[in-house]
Amino acid sequence: TGHALADLSFGKGQGGSMLATFYGRTASSADSVHAVSIFVINDHGTWFLKRPQDFSYEEASQIIGEVEATDTVEGLVRIYHKMRVKISDERISTPLEPGINFNINKWSLYQAGTTYFLPVNEITGVYINALIEIFSKEMALFVVDERRWFLPAGISKYAKSRGGWLVDDFKSDRVVTIEGLEVSLQEAVAVEQGMILQNLSLMAQALGLGGFANYARSEFAWFNALQFRHVNMSGARYGGASPILGVILEWMGQGREVHVPVGLEHNGQTLLQAYCPPYYSTMTDAVHAWVAYKFGEDGTYRGGMKVSDFSHPTQIEKKISAPSAESIEVACAYAEYIYNRYGRFPSWSAPFRTVIGYQASRVDISFYEQFYNPDALSETQRNYPLNK
Repeated sequence: TGHALADLSFGKGQGGSMLATFYGRTASSADSVHAVSIFVINDHGTWFLKRPQDFSYEEASQIIGEVEATDTVEGLVRIYHKMRVKISDERISTPLEPGINFNINKWSLYQAGTTYFLPVNEITGVYINALIEIFSKEMALFVVDERRWFLPAGISKYAKSRGGWLVDDFKSDRVVTIEGLEVSLQEAVAVEQGMILQNLSLMAQALGLGGFANYARSEFAWFNALQFRHVNMSGARYGGASPILGVILEWMGQGREVHVPVGLEHNGQTLLQAYCPPYYSTMTDAVHAWVAYKFGEDGTYRGGMKVSDFSHPTQIEKKISAPSAESIEVACAYAEYIYNRYGRFPSWSAPFRTVIGYQASRVDISFYEQFYNPDALSETQRNYPLNK
């Protein structure tokens, strides 16, 4: 655990910093949003590992102090136990059938004695964070809806051609599509996930374990298995079809219901929630909640400055301005458009996504001795007690 202090912008015209928190992890995170959560699954149950933002400032400071004070494996294990929430006594998994998993993995996935790590990506926080920046007068990007003949995505009155400041000239580099915007955000979060998977792989190697990353991209299977909270909508609406086409599909018997994951609740506690309904009444409320998370009384750049590594946090706080009312207003208009037209936020996927998982296990030394050259295994793996 460390502090992420890079890329801070203090200019009055910049609308404050893009970073969402001062806490860091051993994997880089776009805007330090920490959009990736980890589930740990083994023979003894399934756990959710809390992210930095899931702790209060006091709790996080205490954990950091404990990490710095301990020099034993047992001490680190005790800290790890404080950072997880057990959500099931069972080894939760998805079916091994094609479409959910690749056929080549069906003999080894979820086997007894293995530990499976599932990263879950949440898109809405980093999405709103980016919207407030791109709609500022400095960036002034204009977003169009490619599924509606490239018409403005609910932000036409802010276009420069109508007296606003967003550059709506298609010959410029400032006009982007909804899909282009959302894919870029998904890729940014996927980079964070990839670094977490790399860390898991390096740790398995260092311990003397084996392991492999595997395909875990399923729109709904993992979220059904983990019992995420869902909202229901028609398949036509999920696909962005017009209401008329949706009625026609239902009349033809081609309609289907889609369950969109929006959060995870366990024993009356909300562990994960997207910045969208039903956790907020409207997308406008969700946008303002994000702004408050960063610039409210106890937000990152206000009360939260006390946990930063700045030598004079009060002086720095005065130099970090909140986003402009104008950029927040456009972000709200755009987010309302997305949600009202497509029934969810973001519009090209659910708020939560899975992409790749990682499974760790002991190494069958005899198998490698029979089929591989001697240098296929490291000495650490050969000497790991459970591999013998």
